[in-house]
Amino acid sequence: MADAPTVTEQLASDAVRRHDPQVRGFASDNYAGVHPEILTALALANGGHQPAYGADVYTAHLQEVFRGHFGPRAEVFPVFNGTGANVTALQAVTERWGAVICAESAHIQVDECGAPERVGGLKLLTVPTPDGKLTPELIDRQAYGFDDEHRAQPQVVSITQTTELGTCYTPEEIKAICDHAHQLGMTVHLDGARIANAAASLDVPLARFTTEAGIDILSFGGTKNGLLLGECVVVLSPERVRAIDYLRKLSMQLASKMRFVSVQFEALLSGDLWLRGASHANAMARRLEHAVRGVEGVSVLRPVQSNAVFALLPREVSERLQKRYRFYFWDESTGEVRWMCSFDTTEADVDAFAAALEEEMRAQDHGPAAA
Repeated sequence: MADAPTVTEQLASDAVRRHDPQVRGFASDNYAGVHPEILTALALANGGHQPAYGADVYTAHLQEVFRGHFGPRAEVFPVFNGTGANVTALQAVTERWGAVICAESAHIQVDECGAPERVGGLKLLTVPTPDGKLTPELIDRQAYGFDDEHRAQPQVVSITQTTELGTCYTPEEIKAICDHAHQLGMTVHLDGARIANAAASLDVPLARFTTEAGIDILSFGGTKNGLLLGECVVVLSPERVRAIDYLRKLSMQLASKMRFVSVQFEALLSGDLWLRGASHANAMARRLEHAVRGVEGVSVLRPVQSNAVFALLPREVSERLQKRYRFYFWDESTGEVRWMCSFDTTEADVDAFAAALEEEMRAQDHGPAAA
């Protein structure tokens, strides 16, 4: 009697039925798989025993890797995910009565299920922004009431780089924000879920718009740029941060087998993998923008400065196109959609998507027979 197939063999035989690895969409860079170089690093870190909870050799070495990008004072704390990174970081720079000023479109406000307020116990003070970017003038709309015991005290400014609308702050814009916030006695946090895309777009080192601009603490994204899981909290101004070790544990973000988070960031940042992946994703977004601008009836609404394209087209077309490619509506009220590119998006993916869009637009204009 033949031996029963192993679980691995069963998964391999069912791979196409469960998941076609050739299918890629434009919904999110979180949809992408793990970069092969990251998988190799995970395999190399496997085997044998290493101390748990960050006392391993990979996490120790990661400190030097991050200092190579952010300067000698940088301290890095790996965590599980982006929401965890943001909540842990913001708790470390606020008091219980503290508040965080952020853009109305900020991920911490819109997409974290209230975690900064419910789990972190802090107040978000939001400001409408036309392009997702704060300015000193916009910050001042909420930066008042200091020493008023009836008002949550503005203690932190949080910005996102790249923003939720795909735009990039320049280093000068971030420095202006940091200088202004520091003059008010506030700390500055940067949500860097797509920080690599920003550096690639700006063509500057990571430190240029973080350490050198005055950022005090940041969340460094990995999963949107080829990691299996994991983000990092990076402390740039240790004197402004308190008890982050305890807050990471309290927020359920302390990994027991942390070596498998840390080795991914070592692989990502020790060489140029982080930049290669982000640059490619950005280039694919520019290719997509160029392709869809030529389709009559489609409008690209926002500057394409990273790996996101925001467009407006007839809702019926979007809904039909979603049956062929995954992507999301960004604004249900207007029909605006968002198309995201990833480290593994190919030129063929972009061209096929643009062709499908053009087909659906022709069908909308002339009826199914024309398609």
